[in-house]
Amino acid sequence: MKIQKWNDNWKFWEIGDAFALMWRAPENEALVNLPHDGMLAHEAHAQSAIGGRSGYRDGGHFGYSKNLFVNDIRGRYYLTFDGVYENAALFVNAQLVCRHPYGYTQFYADITDYLKENAENEIRIVTNNTAASCRWYPGGGIYRDVYLNTSEGDVFIIPDGIAVKTLSIDGKAELEVKTTVKNASSEAKNIELKACIRGTESTASKFTVMAPGEEQTVIQNLIVDNPRLWSENTPELYYCDCTLGDEGREIDSDSARFGIRMLKLDPSSGLSVNGVSVKLRGACIHHDNGLLGSAEYKDAELRRVKIMKEAGFNAIRTSHNPASRMLLEACDELGMYIMDEAFDMWTRNKTDYDYANYFPDWWERDIEAMVQSAYNHPSVVIYSLGNEIPELGTPAGVEVCRMLADKVKELDDTRFTTVGINAVFAAGDELIDIVIDLLGPEEVEEKTKGNVNQFLTLMDKNNGRIVTHDRISKLLERATAPTDICGYNYLAPRYLGDVEKYPDRIIVGSETYPPEIAANWNKVMSSPQLIGDFTWTGWDYIGEAGVGIPGYKFGEGGFGAQFPCQLAYVGDIDITGFRRPASYYREIAFRLRKDPYIAVQDPHHYGERLFATPWVVTPGVCSWNHPGMEGRPVCIDVFSPGSEVELFLNGQSLGRKTVDKDFPKVTFETQYEKGTLKAVSYDNGSQIGEFELSTPKDEAHLTVLPEENAGSELIYVNIEYRDVDGILYQTCDKEISVSVSGEREFRIGSGNPKPDTNYIGTTTKVWNGRAQLIIRKAAPDDKVDITVNDSNETVNIQL
Repeated sequence: MKIQKWNDNWKFWEIGDAFALMWRAPENEALVNLPHDGMLAHEAHAQSAIGGRSGYRDGGHFGYSKNLFVNDIRGRYYLTFDGVYENAALFVNAQLVCRHPYGYTQFYADITDYLKENAENEIRIVTNNTAASCRWYPGGGIYRDVYLNTSEGDVFIIPDGIAVKTLSIDGKAELEVKTTVKNASSEAKNIELKACIRGTESTASKFTVMAPGEEQTVIQNLIVDNPRLWSENTPELYYCDCTLGDEGREIDSDSARFGIRMLKLDPSSGLSVNGVSVKLRGACIHHDNGLLGSAEYKDAELRRVKIMKEAGFNAIRTSHNPASRMLLEACDELGMYIMDEAFDMWTRNKTDYDYANYFPDWWERDIEAMVQSAYNHPSVVIYSLGNEIPELGTPAGVEVCRMLADKVKELDDTRFTTVGINAVFAAGDELIDIVIDLLGPEEVEEKTKGNVNQFLTLMDKNNGRIVTHDRISKLLERATAPTDICGYNYLAPRYLGDVEKYPDRIIVGSETYPPEIAANWNKVMSSPQLIGDFTWTGWDYIGEAGVGIPGYKFGEGGFGAQFPCQLAYVGDIDITGFRRPASYYREIAFRLRKDPYIAVQDPHHYGERLFATPWVVTPGVCSWNHPGMEGRPVCIDVFSPGSEVELFLNGQSLGRKTVDKDFPKVTFETQYEKGTLKAVSYDNGSQIGEFELSTPKDEAHLTVLPEENAGSELIYVNIEYRDVDGILYQTCDKEISVSVSGEREFRIGSGNPKPDTNYIGTTTKVWNGRAQLIIRKAAPDDKVDITVNDSNETVNIQL
């Protein structure tokens, strides 16, 4: 089929009354280009009914419409929606075509029979996420791409209808190509399907007879000599071109991109890709794109994956929903493994109006959609069937898990399955007996109130004893039976004991606390049965406000964080793509960095009690600039590889300390004075690396720095305050305003977890010396004029 992006010039409005008398769109409609997050325009406010889960933003009831003019209807017309959040209803000329409740899976609609010839046809999508349907910020509306697929006749390859499977790679690659063809005509058809691997001599041809109305999958085998294999280090990709013929005449064609690689999983070698053992240096991520909200662009996903890979990650867990087309493509191109997750819930609700309300009727269609979307993408190595499913501790829940696993294997037997198990959550009412057994009955009422995240925070010091309890062991024996890999959420204390007790059990840390990465990674490297670690999280996100914010009084951070807190602030990398101290700590823990890293705690809070959840690595930032605090005590966290680290202030040693290999952070205390901090790392007496941090020398200057390698859709511009030597002024919090030439759409904001704006206006405050501007291009070769102002300076640039 002919495929075109169908993103431009949609009418958009908020639906005030679903029972409105008139069908036509209201006069106050806006004209938008997709992808579009309608929820982002809603200002965060303290009275939001959804609260901190969505970053204090309310959902909405949104309408989108666009006209399609059709002359003669000679073929078939399909629409492909990569993602609509949520409860989507598609209408053509006011007639319902289909509904799709889940906001994270793609869906297709054959709209041919609803169209009128020689007329404008109204295509309308209605979405509704007015109620609490998610535990984080989901966005709302048509937030991913839309495609119009058209065929010239009634026999065609269905959208995304080519599936390529690698059967073997022994010197040459044997491939299986499945192509799904539809005969929408009223006559039987004798057709020829040709398949070839672009750039090779590999071709195949097959004839088949199709009955009227039949949809048929044609299977062909092809051989590729001397294949270029896909892996994280060699992300080589191929195209399979398929052509349909009828009596020698080409009637349709399509292509699919894929990678050639083989996966293996066993207790003796763990996870192998093309025969090479792989450890997953993983990160959980949510789907939003920071200042863009949930609107998804290929450029944004490529940038995110590139930054994460440079920070040491080689794997992503798409928590807690299936990966999007654009993320899959980015990971294929850059070499990033994916754990593709299906659901956050099955039959029990986590919020009042979430997917559990649809799971019984829709799970199979959504699993099919997830697998179809992922099938040709070599980056996907594991399917996660769910996250922290409470009923998994019950026999009925285990049967649901088995049902899901069997369905995935029916559709794709080349990849492996897991479930992210939070055993504390799955223990259910048995948790009361565990707490009584370990801590006594007086702790039960206080400690078992609230949700699972609050419990984990309260019980952080006793987590190891709880998760290694015999009752948890028995629960895991049942819960892990249906899947290939045991996904452990916050169960790291079990790692070494379980690989010894269960020699056939293969374990992945599917969700872990950031401070524990060094200890976890040492365990992962010690056993082939432990195949990787996925931190919560690699990239910060909107919603679950305050999880990673350290505070010095109630309401500043943690799960008690109050408005205006809007971000989780738990990512190694903030929402603008700036690496935080935890990222460098993790790079050291992964054994990828030889230099130490310095994070300085705020001397204004010296001596005060720190309130921090188990997700906080340090309250410090990489800055040695605290005006007015000269001579006051300050704590300095140094993350270091090797066996020892020494810290110098203006050339004077502050001491040399031993580094704990399971938590390579040491803290020094001194009095603040301007100048230079220098950390030096040693291993067995020899220097292996150093890191310096200096006070800015003069006043802060406004700098506007476009990022290199701008994509076809987006331009990223970093706005920073630096001194004459380029040292960042992290204490700067000036308000800036921006203007962008033309009618181009842009977003402006920072990584501040408590922002003053919702990213859509023209002003923001810099935070930790930084802000970011993202501009949507009018065309790939677009030239853009930008002006950035503060109260003293103006910077003009042309991109």
